[in-house]
Amino acid sequence: MIQHTMIVSFDQPLPDTELDQYLGDIERAMLDTGFAQSVAARRHIPVPGEEAIPALIATAIVQFAVADIDALAKGFAAPALHEIIHRWQSRHPYKVAWANHEPLA
Repeated sequence: MIQHTMIVSFDQPLPDTELDQYLGDIERAMLDTGFAQSVAARRHIPVPGEEAIPALIATAIVQFAVADIDALAKGFAAPALHEIIHRWQSRHPYKVAWANHEPLA
């Protein structure tokens, strides 16, 4: 099993309803590929003063599990996922950092 963990950082703050919509869209798109065994998304919990730290600060975390590297590659290639990413990037630019790893627990 491989976990794919994404740290998503929008360039500008999003209203709660927009962020909820983004997270829902990404979750559905990954599940609809048929390759994700599970998907979880959560908002970042800010700490006072963190904006002074020169780092990529998350808006949200998205994590999904796939069976293996082949399933991960096929999931990434899904046209619907690319459409969702393009749509959101054009409306609300964001950066993503990610890691592919074994389950942490």
